[in-house]
Amino acid sequence: MERNVRQPRSRAAFHRIREFVDLAALAVRNHEVLTRGGNFGLAQIRDRRNYAEAYGPVADELEAMALFVRHSVRMAQNEAGSNALTTYALAKRLAKRPESAALAPHVEDMRIALGARGKGKPKKSGPKPVPPATSPAPTPPPPVTASSPAAPPKQ
Repeated sequence: MERNVRQPRSRAAFHRIREFVDLAALAVRNHEVLTRGGNFGLAQIRDRRNYAEAYGPVADELEAMALFVRHSVRMAQNEAGSNALTTYALAKRLAKRPESAALAPHVEDMRIALGARGKGKPKKSGPKPVPPATSPAPTPPPPVTASSPAAPPKQ
């Protein structure tokens, strides 16, 4: 189950964005027409940039921690499942012995819990497709011989 996790930007991309924001802030400071009434002022632009710089790495670390926890959970599930399958295989063999026949109900319960496991490929449940009807190949006419009625009379 792969998730679409935002990857941290490269340092070069981060610095390009920072430079762009600084240039935009400089333009707003130098040209009153760019303030547009509700636009951020120079202090607000720098505050937003500083916030992004400060908390961007925190978000990256939280994402990395979430990936680590998911990995740890998956590993724990795999180890538990592997141990359970080993126990099941051992119990199946021991249940066949008379001295440990009491394991048979446990083996049956584990088999049911494990679900249907078949050997080989699963069979298709639908009917077999019927091949399209083909017309029989035309039969060649019988060869013409001296005794056949279609033979021209000999001279």
